[in-house]
Amino acid sequence: MRRLVLSLAALTAAPALAQSGAPAISVDTLKDVTKTLSSDAFEGRAPTTPAEDKTVAYIVERMKAAGLKPGNGGSWFQDVPMVQMTAENITPMTFTGGKAPVSLAYRDDMVVSTYRVTPKVDIRNSDVVFVGYGINAPEKGWNDYAGVNVKGKTVVVLVNDPDWQTPTNQGLFEGKAMTYYGRWTYKYEEAAREGAAAVIIVHDTDPAAYGWGVVRSSWSGAQLELDEKGDHLDQSQAIGWMQLAKAKQVFASAGKDFDQLQTAAKVKGFKAVPLGVKFSVGFTNNIKRQASKNVIGILPGTEKPDETVIYSAHWDHLGHCTPVKGDDICNGALDNASGSAGLIALAEAQAKAGPAKRTMVFLSVTAEESGLLGSKYYAGHPIFPLAKTVGGVNMDGLNVIGPAKDFVVTGYGKSELEDLMKPLVEAQGRVMKPEPNPERGGYFRSDHFSFAKLGVPMFDGGSGEDLVDGGVAKGHAATLDYIENRYHKPQDEYDPNWNWMGAVQDLTLYYQLGRQLADTPAWPNWYKTAEFRAIRDRSRAGAGAGQ
Repeated sequence: MRRLVLSLAALTAAPALAQSGAPAISVDTLKDVTKTLSSDAFEGRAPTTPAEDKTVAYIVERMKAAGLKPGNGGSWFQDVPMVQMTAENITPMTFTGGKAPVSLAYRDDMVVSTYRVTPKVDIRNSDVVFVGYGINAPEKGWNDYAGVNVKGKTVVVLVNDPDWQTPTNQGLFEGKAMTYYGRWTYKYEEAAREGAAAVIIVHDTDPAAYGWGVVRSSWSGAQLELDEKGDHLDQSQAIGWMQLAKAKQVFASAGKDFDQLQTAAKVKGFKAVPLGVKFSVGFTNNIKRQASKNVIGILPGTEKPDETVIYSAHWDHLGHCTPVKGDDICNGALDNASGSAGLIALAEAQAKAGPAKRTMVFLSVTAEESGLLGSKYYAGHPIFPLAKTVGGVNMDGLNVIGPAKDFVVTGYGKSELEDLMKPLVEAQGRVMKPEPNPERGGYFRSDHFSFAKLGVPMFDGGSGEDLVDGGVAKGHAATLDYIENRYHKPQDEYDPNWNWMGAVQDLTLYYQLGRQLADTPAWPNWYKTAEFRAIRDRSRAGAGAGQ
């Protein structure tokens, strides 16, 4: 889940808001679907488990009832080939050769995994190099790997960008707004390109934007990756995280000052620092290859059925996870049973309004929590060509605390979809704003990013923190409560006292934007300054478009 949305029991649920040009969004549907998918009977909806079969069957049942048709040549499903790897027999991470050996215990101090489909990982006495933020960005004149050879070595990396503490969005790496260079996925990708044997990210709650509990839950147990040719053997042997306090111990043992080097890493021209210690870790992998499923329902277009508008939401969550007070099911009520409920509610509303000129696609994707795998696979193997995909809306968590005065856009300033959405937001008496916490990297943390990377504008936005009842103070407190106490934990459970009025407002906007895209000849593009503009232009030119 990318946008840490408001989540706290609040007012009693209110009736659906009717709005000009949009049928009412069913609150009953929102409640029923969220409650069902997040019940213990669905065991946290982990892909490739028996709970998946139950989950996708329920989604198909609701899509049929809403009036959708199967979206993949008569089938409701797109198989997504996956490989599941469960690390077992994990030895502690050890750093030796310094003043004193430092040992890190699995889960408490570190987590470790691999992208490689291999039965065993055994790294012994690998040289350790601190590479700062682990960024190689030629266009910015920044290369943390310059002048150092890390092939076969272990790199220790800081999370986020060098300028993440900047109070504004101005800076080489967009100030406090995280760029893709700040995401942990990028750190591993770049280290692999540099030939590193292992990559360990130092966890720090503020720049990571979530606590250690989130890392532990997400990285414990079975891990999924797309099952692709080559078994990902071009990736590093081991990837993982370690607690900040343990990182400081490692640096102290190496005779280095962690805080001093962390500060130095923020400055252009930083040079990687060999620590003079050796890294070891080992584990075996229980490997299981099987397909998961994306669910696809459509409302066929009447005039241009080959042109499509997409609504997307991920159905998966973490399944069984680290127990809290004896509860080991991460139910994922907000993340993302609520978004799945929104997808069904929109399908009902659009079907009730009748078919549009273009085809509407309702895409329920798998394995978002494992790295956007379902949407990544669809974008790479689209049922409907991306060159003829107009755009759409992604939903990852709905507002369940009540109406908000503001509407925040993730990745604000990137696409012309914002120009279409702004008057709709203003018609609700609300103000459209950039996301208040761009340092959390929300733009790269949900399924719209899989489409954006391949040029398709997908809108991602929702209620902000300025609540009608309680203002920013109450809204921000709710956000923090969710991040600290519920996000990726068993406490993300359905609450019958949630207030769905804010969700209905947002879904009404999604309805209107989707209907506008599907009923007009518009082809919204990225703004000229957006990093995805060039690929969209090439894609549209290849499709014979005039723009």
